[in-house]
Amino acid sequence: MILVIPAIDLRGGKCVRLYQGSYAQETVYFDDPVKMAKLMRVQNARTLHLVDLDAARGGSEDCSDNRDVIKAISDTLDIPIQLGGGIRTIQDVEAALELGVYRVIIGTAAVRDPEIVSEAVARFGCGRVAVGIDARDGEVRVHGWTEGSGIDAIDLALDMEQRGCRRIIYTDISRDGTLAGPNIDAYRALGERLTEARITVSGGIGGFQDLLRVKELKPYRVDSVIIGRALYENRFPCQQFWCWHRKQDVNLEQFSTARLRTEVAAQDC
Repeated sequence: MILVIPAIDLRGGKCVRLYQGSYAQETVYFDDPVKMAKLMRVQNARTLHLVDLDAARGGSEDCSDNRDVIKAISDTLDIPIQLGGGIRTIQDVEAALELGVYRVIIGTAAVRDPEIVSEAVARFGCGRVAVGIDARDGEVRVHGWTEGSGIDAIDLALDMEQRGCRRIIYTDISRDGTLAGPNIDAYRALGERLTEARITVSGGIGGFQDLLRVKELKPYRVDSVIIGRALYENRFPCQQFWCWHRKQDVNLEQFSTARLRTEVAAQDC
């Protein structure tokens, strides 16, 4: 079974989505990310993916709003939450974990200062640390996808695996927010080279058929997929199950039967 992970991208304290990583092409889907997170939890989300877009781009006056929201979501939900965006030092990793998230995603720092991944895995365990690889045409992008790095995505993933990383979250930027389908060839190529780390697919999921295509990647170390815009725009036949059209009537305190954060072991190790 492929684990479906709902995504909430935060900018200025709101729930947004970008198109192909462009901050100029932003859609605000929800003014209350905490309520959105609770709705996802009620509808049996097993885990949640949060991205601080302001911090990812290098920080702004809105980052404090996002941290408050992240803390509120963590305090409210009892399932594991993974957080990416602006994690560039060991102190950032510690601060994020102190917010109550279960897993921290290191992106730009894995390129600029790869030793941070080695140190973070050694100090906190491989289950608490993931590496986010965001690529366009196979080249890793950094600083909120705004800059090229000159580094090949597969080469970076192999280096991170050698440093103890056991979770790669791979986003094809050209597909992100487009609903055009995932880059299957890229995930297959990466999975053929990895021997220890598992892959989370991110970018381009537009509907149920895309999930079936991702499921076919299980032999290539893919075990999970992140979905954002497709959920917000009711692209699945089961959207009535998610109660999107009647969210004002949903009891957000009546949580589902997903495993609690306290029950989740460091299963990626």
